[in-house]
Amino acid sequence: MKKIVIPLFLIFITSQLYAQKVNWLSFEDAISLNKENPKPILIDIYTDWCGYCKKMDLYTFSNKTISRYINENFYAVKLNGEGKKNITFNGHTFKFHKEGRRGYHELSAALMNGKLSYPTTIFLSEEEKLLDRIPGYLDTKTMEKILAYFSKKNYQTSKWAEFNKNFKSQL
Repeated sequence: MKKIVIPLFLIFITSQLYAQKVNWLSFEDAISLNKENPKPILIDIYTDWCGYCKKMDLYTFSNKTISRYINENFYAVKLNGEGKKNITFNGHTFKFHKEGRRGYHELSAALMNGKLSYPTTIFLSEEEKLLDRIPGYLDTKTMEKILAYFSKKNYQTSKWAEFNKNFKSQL
């Protein structure tokens, strides 16, 4: 009996921790909303075959605290690095570029400065200027710090090392 109760209890606790979802937008919708009500933009560049991308969706972006913070402070975009749909931004149309068996989307390549590494998290300012690109898997604790650093414009007043040292987690 105890063998059944413990796993069910863990499933319940896990579902409560990872209950909320990020309100993902298309790139165009985020840019349009930003014109009306400016907020920083977070872009998660992923691919369908990327294991760490799926892990970030499952653990980092589904974390109740992280998803709530993103929804309140950012326009969140999920951008497939191999997406086929044309995207127009700043007067330029970015397209899918076939290369080998797969290919890449020109906007994702531009945002990642040509370094196609998945996942990569991009932060744009309210003025839609690149603040930073962070390649690789980000766990909840790391993501929380990064979100606070960019959403509250701490990057304007302190260096990352100083901010990181003094950061107080809400997790």
